[in-house]
Amino acid sequence: MTARPQLSLVFPVFDEEPNLGPLFDRALALAPRLARDFEIVVVDDGSRDGSLAVIEARRRAEPRIRVVRHAANQGYGAALRAGLREARGDLVFFSDADLQFDLEELATLLAHTFEFDLVAGYREPRRDPFPRIALAATWGALVRGLFGLRVRDIDCAFKVFHRRVLEAIPIASVGACVNTEILVRAEQAGFRIHQVAVSHRRRRAGRQTGAHPKVILRALVELAGLYAELRRPGSWPSLGAASLRGQALSTPLDFASLRGQGSLTPLDFASLRGRLAAALRATSREVS
Repeated sequence: MTARPQLSLVFPVFDEEPNLGPLFDRALALAPRLARDFEIVVVDDGSRDGSLAVIEARRRAEPRIRVVRHAANQGYGAALRAGLREARGDLVFFSDADLQFDLEELATLLAHTFEFDLVAGYREPRRDPFPRIALAATWGALVRGLFGLRVRDIDCAFKVFHRRVLEAIPIASVGACVNTEILVRAEQAGFRIHQVAVSHRRRRAGRQTGAHPKVILRALVELAGLYAELRRPGSWPSLGAASLRGQALSTPLDFASLRGQGSLTPLDFASLRGRLAAALRATSREVS
C-alpha cells in the first residue's frame, strides 16, 4: 500500500493555459521545502484551451503530479470536490490556478495547523474589480445571516485542512457555494477554524467566471438547499445541495416546490425567500 503523503496541493483548472507553467514551477519549488513527501492534484474541469496538454506534459515529467479530468465543464465546486476527494495527504491545501495568490504564504497557514483543524486565508487587500468585491460582501452578509458563520473571506481560495475534516463532512455543492458549504459544515461539526491574512494579486491572464448570473443563481440554489438541510436536521432526506444541483438554472428558484416538501413552516419559507430574493437583487445590480 502506498504511504500517505504529508501534504496534498489541489488546483482546480478551467481554461488556465497561460498560468499553468508558472503555477507548476512555483508549486514544485515550494512543496519540498514544506513537506518530506507531497503530491499535486490537478483537476481539469473540461478546459477548452490547451490546459490539458500542459497538465499532461508536466505529469509525464513529474510523477508527484496527479490528474483528474472532467470531459465537460461541471463547475468550480465539482472540480474542487473531485480534487479534495482524490487528495491523499494528511494535510490538504487548495488554491486556484490563476496566480492571484502567493504560494509561499502556504507556510504561514501550515504553521497554524498544529492548533487548528482548518486554516483559511483572507485576502488583504483584495485586488479584484469593485463589482466582485461588492458581490462577495453581499454573499458574506447573506451567509452570516443564515448560518452565523463569522469568516472574513468565505470564498478565498487559499485554505488548508487536516484530513479528518474532509473525511467527516459531505460536500454536495457543484458550483460557487462550495466554500460556504465546507466552512459551514466544518464549523457545525465542531472543527476549529483559524483565519490568516494572505496577499492577493490581480489576474493577469485568463478570464474570471465567478460573477456570471448563471453561476450566482446556481450558488443561491445550493445555498437554499444547505440552509434547508441544516435548519431541519433529519427532515430533509431527499432535499439538499445534492438533490438541487440538477434543477434548471435558467429560471428563478421555485420556492413553492420547496415549500411543498412539507419541511418548511410558513415563517421559515417567508424568511428564506426574503433573504435570497434580496441577495439576488443586490448581486444583479452589482453585476450589471
